[in-house]
Amino acid sequence: MCYTMPMSLGEFRGATLDSRKVKPGMLFVAVKGERVDGHDFIQQALAVGAAGIIDGREELTRVASEYRRSLKAKVIGVTGSAGKTTTKELIAAFLRAGGFRVHATEGNFNNDLGLPLTILNCPKDAEILVLEMGTNHPGEIAHLVDVAAPDAGVISSIGTAHIEFFKTQDGIADEKGTLFARLPPDGFAVVGVNNDRYERLRAMSAARVVSVDPSDAAGAQIAKALAQRLPGEHNVSNARLAVACAGEFGVPLERCIAALEDFALPGDRWRVEERGGVTYVNDCYNANPTSMEVALETFAAMPCKGRRVAVLGDMFELGTRSEEFHERVLSRAASLPIDVVMPVGEAMTAAAARIRAASFTAPCADAAAAHAALEGILRSGDAVLLKASHGMHLGKDFK
Repeated sequence: MCYTMPMSLGEFRGATLDSRKVKPGMLFVAVKGERVDGHDFIQQALAVGAAGIIDGREELTRVASEYRRSLKAKVIGVTGSAGKTTTKELIAAFLRAGGFRVHATEGNFNNDLGLPLTILNCPKDAEILVLEMGTNHPGEIAHLVDVAAPDAGVISSIGTAHIEFFKTQDGIADEKGTLFARLPPDGFAVVGVNNDRYERLRAMSAARVVSVDPSDAAGAQIAKALAQRLPGEHNVSNARLAVACAGEFGVPLERCIAALEDFALPGDRWRVEERGGVTYVNDCYNANPTSMEVALETFAAMPCKGRRVAVLGDMFELGTRSEEFHERVLSRAASLPIDVVMPVGEAMTAAAARIRAASFTAPCADAAAAHAALEGILRSGDAVLLKASHGMHLGKDFK
């Protein structure tokens, strides 16, 4: 079958994978997925005014790469085991506060489909393009960097997310560090001195390295501004990295801090809501051992009039170390001032049976069971943390 393509890359207005979102002048990307084949919707897309059809992932990569090289915008790549979405959102907010026209990844649309689509949706007059880069297998960052050709890079953290595929934290650092290794010599890299693999990442950079200490004077000001909106030392670290990145473009600290006044994260990221006298913290966008522990520590430090209840679901893609990491998370929960810990899912249930703690409730098989169990134990004044890998759908029944 022959698909139509625009005569030139200047003749389209964005791109989408969803034929229902096609507007006149847009490109429709036809990709075969696990459940739906986009090729079945080509005629529908053309009927509503699609400017052309991009056939499959390889063609998407080619077209996005070509379009990226036509942009005048400076490109910033952001990756990390945890905190990359927060850091990306903060960088974009701070640069906008500095008066720049910024386009950035929506949510965590950061893989081999999301990144090129973000590029194709970048306006021609954008001055800065901020791209989140995710990975769950070796070589993915290299592919994304090849498409994006970033001028600058930021690495938020090196943890244990997706360790099933990288075996060790050094393996994860090497994968994330590919972003630094492929930066142009006249670019810059931003990394925190508190990063577990700081020296390793710094040595990988082909560009000038901006080293950030979140405990410095700027970090203290940021911590004060974030205290109510986005608590936790990890968020101070993310924001300090973002301030340093924005500072490379001439945005002063004062403007960055002012931008925090109405800052909010997308999706289920530390969403605080009160219902019936109970405070819910929904942090179920995803989970790995590192993000679980920092969420528990932040939750344990929150003001609470009643009991703190942590509902913890399974973490995925941990490979042969899954038992170890689930036990580590539950042990950390048991060591903190958290009154009730509710394990949810097969892996958490098994780990709770091995550890055992007075704060543990009877385990729940899934999100629905956890929701029902919570209704029977909560009372006014309590605070609840919901944390699990996205595939557990733990936050779904609490919306």
